[in-house]
Amino acid sequence: MRLRLGKNVLTLSETVVSAFSWEIMSHRRLFLATLSVLLLAASGVAANNTLTRRSAIGGDQRLVSPGDIFQLGLFPLANGTKWYLGIWFTVSPAAVIWVANRDRPLNASSSGTVTLSGAGDLVLLDAASNNETVWSSNSSAAAPSAVAQLDDNGNLVLADAAGAVLWQSFDHPTNTYVSEMRIGKDVGTGAEWSLSSWRHAYDPSASDFRYVMDTRGSPELHIWRKGRKTYRTGPWNGLRFSGIPEMATYKGMFEFQFTDTADEVSYMYHACDGSPPSRVVLHESGVIKRMVWDSAALRWRSFWSGPRDECDRYGVCGAFGVCNEVDAVVCSCVWGFLPRSPVEWGMRNASGGCARSTPLQCGGGAGDEDGFHALRGVKLPETHGSSVDAGASLEECGRRCLANCSCTAYAASDIRGGGGGSGCILWFGELVDTRFIDGGQDLFVRLAKSDLGN
Repeated sequence: MRLRLGKNVLTLSETVVSAFSWEIMSHRRLFLATLSVLLLAASGVAANNTLTRRSAIGGDQRLVSPGDIFQLGLFPLANGTKWYLGIWFTVSPAAVIWVANRDRPLNASSSGTVTLSGAGDLVLLDAASNNETVWSSNSSAAAPSAVAQLDDNGNLVLADAAGAVLWQSFDHPTNTYVSEMRIGKDVGTGAEWSLSSWRHAYDPSASDFRYVMDTRGSPELHIWRKGRKTYRTGPWNGLRFSGIPEMATYKGMFEFQFTDTADEVSYMYHACDGSPPSRVVLHESGVIKRMVWDSAALRWRSFWSGPRDECDRYGVCGAFGVCNEVDAVVCSCVWGFLPRSPVEWGMRNASGGCARSTPLQCGGGAGDEDGFHALRGVKLPETHGSSVDAGASLEECGRRCLANCSCTAYAASDIRGGGGGSGCILWFGELVDTRFIDGGQDLFVRLAKSDLGN
């Protein structure tokens, strides 16, 4: 059973939507949901943050976290015709971070009751259907003495009399993660902590887009739609994800933790003391956005989104292609490669990628050895089929690549400490989804000596 997360944890889309469209949809949702919740609040009774077998909430009653940062209760969507049990920010009721019955809405708030079952599970009952269980925590280790508590980090925790966590909402994300909440995978059990987008602004049921941790190589976060990858963050480099250099600008606001052990691969962030409310949302359009609350303007501001532009669209320039978006999207081949289909490239379809101009010599005679071309400032390519050695130096990494005929490129796996970085990622196949980006890393691509020029 996973222990509850807290501040004492060790610190370390298919289509790109416009910011304008996002703001319009966000304001519409904010207005409708805020109006609905405020109407409830006018007559509602704010409960404390704890629910026991002797208590229950329903209708317009709520649990409120100790610092009044989060609330849990029933909220309406679809013009008040569907009701859901969820958790939201007190300062922004429209900012729902978790939904229990996302696939089974109630028809009226008056029929819903949140309580603890005789076995100690947290349940949502529908009085209109003879108190049918609409949703249950289904804890495998439920206890009759269990209590449910809403914490100030937004986590709804079910614990036994001794305080051992039986179930927590942070282990069951919907479309949002917040400070102290993990995204990743339990290697031992195979359990995943991933996001799935809402189907629509008025329908929180799971839609086509998922945000998951990919562990086949150097771990990174991917967005998928119906089995097709649409975006990747780039691998973790000790400080941030390779394709999100904006993370370096969050110092003083967030601290990042990346765990990569035999038991767990996960990522989370911790909001520093005094930081405004924040959340990361997988929008129904397939865009992941980091949002921060602006208390002066009373609105959420976007700090970062992915995919941010056309170059972030997965594999847009094909294998051994590199994307550069300045005034327009431009695909080019890595030095020493040529377009596989010049005709397709002429029609601005570079998805077929590039091929080598000259075959690798791989241990040729003296003077004929392969070498490396330094591709500066890029999001590192996908790491499927790569190998990682955190203990190797960058120089050793290059020697290992030259000693393996299948190796096509290498880069530092950890850029902390400067000096070009340390650790080693070796690629053994095609280099896919590489782009130039401000604050990017250096990638050393293997070429035949004749293609190295001067």
